[in-house]
Amino acid sequence: MKTSSRRDFLRHGAVLGAGALLGIPALRNARAADPQTLVLYNGQHAKTTTALVAAFTKATGIQVEIRKGGSTQLANQIIEEGDRSPADVFYAEESPPVAALADKGLLAPLPDSTLSQVIPGYTARDKTWAGITARSRVTVYNKDMIQESELPASVMDMATAAWKDRVGFVPTSGAFQEQIIAIKLLKGRDAALAWLKGLKEFGRAYNGNMAAMRAVERGEIATALVNNYYWYIVANEVGADKMKSGLHYAGPKDPGGLITVSAAGVLKTARHAEAAQKLLAFMVSQAGQEAVVDTVAEYPLRPGVKSPYDLKPFDQLMPPDVSPADLGDAADALALRREAGLA
Repeated sequence: MKTSSRRDFLRHGAVLGAGALLGIPALRNARAADPQTLVLYNGQHAKTTTALVAAFTKATGIQVEIRKGGSTQLANQIIEEGDRSPADVFYAEESPPVAALADKGLLAPLPDSTLSQVIPGYTARDKTWAGITARSRVTVYNKDMIQESELPASVMDMATAAWKDRVGFVPTSGAFQEQIIAIKLLKGRDAALAWLKGLKEFGRAYNGNMAAMRAVERGEIATALVNNYYWYIVANEVGADKMKSGLHYAGPKDPGGLITVSAAGVLKTARHAEAAQKLLAFMVSQAGQEAVVDTVAEYPLRPGVKSPYDLKPFDQLMPPDVSPADLGDAADALALRREAGLA
């Protein structure tokens, strides 16, 4: 839950950290004669992106038109539009839709001055996209229905008869697709398929992460596999001290503790390429990261930025050895779901 003192994330103005936004005065002066408006295809949460864009426009004078949609939907739209796409920047809730565009050669490289602002391991190997914020996969559990000590060390053990009707999951969630691929990479395709079949047989599918989270909170089901920030959304509504549910972080290196990221890239066909690169630089700057994490309980990926939420420290998480770049476009997740009867 958030701390009581709420920061004004705009207080930094144009003071954005080394190399983040050079040449802003010149850009402001030029804008009077040559106005430009960036087009941002946004798959991230609307509130988060609105706050980010407001801070960016205040700092630079550059206007941004936000076009909202699902991350995968927008990636497919960009592919279909090709050279005609009006998008300058693509900001996705998960990394695979951005990686899919990179694989098709549709993203421009980002400069090292931008990529170096991000914690190592959370950018594309080909330098075409950057992670903006991170979240951890967790098991949320109802404290009246189960003790945390009863939860297994591995998420793999929850797709079994011993957990029949006690595990909620969201098969269509982007982060769930990434978790499937992580299991495939760590334990093999057969293990990933068996895990999905187990969840289908013994678990309970929900049509959204908030639906699964609220089901646990009201005692409809004992546990659910979600991202950490969904718990904080409910905690902000009712108060953390009144929550009936808690967060369980999986054992060391377990795929149940996978870290996933929101990510962004600049289109090769961007009409305003220079300004688009400035937006990416702002996203990972001090002011940009504060604007984002002030709205959602995700982890900043720029060192030294602190979330106003009472998150488990990032360096205390023990995720598996699978990076967002390793996940790629997560294309095989859908095939595995279909084989398991979960499509």
